[in-house]
Amino acid sequence: MIAIIGGIILILLFISLPGKLLKWTGQAVMKILIGALFLFFLNAVGNQFGVFVPINFVTSSISGFLGLPGVAALTIIQLYILV
Repeated sequence: MIAIIGGIILILLFISLPGKLLKWTGQAVMKILIGALFLFFLNAVGNQFGVFVPINFVTSSISGFLGLPGVAALTIIQLYILV
């Protein structure tokens, strides 16, 4: 009886795993795209003040997952550390 219940639980876990993986992947891709959009607007506005942060996978990931504090951190790093 316990083996049957354990088997049912394992089957349900394996069935739901691809759906969760697809959901997590979709959320990660969406956050990276939003991060790239944040950086695009930063570069559009910051160009007047001499601020430019390159848009690549790493900077988009940082700004996407951390949000506006990530964009601020990238701007500070670009202005004061990478000069």
